[in-house]
Amino acid sequence: MAEFYCSKLLGKFEQCLHAVTTKDSKLTYHGSLALHTGEAANEIISNRLEMAQRLGADIDAHFIVANQTHSDNITVIESRESKGWHTIEDAIENCDALITDQKGVVLTILTADCVPVLLFDSKKEIVAAVHAGWKGTKADITGKTVGKMIEVFGSDPEDIIAFIAPSIGRCCYEVGEDVAQHFMDTEAFDKVGEKYMLDLPLINQKQLLDAGLIAEHIEMSGQCTSCEVEKYFSYRKEQGCSGRFMSMIALTF
Repeated sequence: MAEFYCSKLLGKFEQCLHAVTTKDSKLTYHGSLALHTGEAANEIISNRLEMAQRLGADIDAHFIVANQTHSDNITVIESRESKGWHTIEDAIENCDALITDQKGVVLTILTADCVPVLLFDSKKEIVAAVHAGWKGTKADITGKTVGKMIEVFGSDPEDIIAFIAPSIGRCCYEVGEDVAQHFMDTEAFDKVGEKYMLDLPLINQKQLLDAGLIAEHIEMSGQCTSCEVEKYFSYRKEQGCSGRFMSMIALTF
């Protein structure tokens, strides 16, 4: 049984390390990797160290964890040091997208339904990790992250490979009109009575295309965290779970 879920597209590039943890990863303490949800900190740290060892990134790597706030704030990581890995106190504050050109720096996203997006500029060798809930998606955080890669590093969008990792799907993501109204100009929802079934992965895919990525360079996992709750944490399906799985990307070191 596979310990991590990976992208076929990103997997073609040996200079890019990436992974998505699952409940199948069989980490000692129930598989969660989040320090902010009230679980015992020592157990989460143990899970993180165990996961890093299995990933082969336990010795020389530096892990970056952000205090995700459903914003469109983007942080460029310019040095090789860990943040938010051993303690929540030094996590990157108020941030939902991370970018770096530093080798051996693992950018992480914690989710339990929201959309994780992993980006890799195969020519400039830049990586990014994006957390896109509906608020971040409304603010186009994914497209803005591509824009920041262009602005800071001179990336060409056509060189960027994207992986939209497991998240809640259109099949399960029921929202009210208060949320759906922000996406009425898309075809990414179905109206069911007074409710709407919203497709956040599809909207993020469109934002990547609008940012200049090539369609063939965008991989959709097609996995719904709610449908596959035995494999992924799902806040909705589990009615407020404290667990979070982690999506990661780094330049190999």
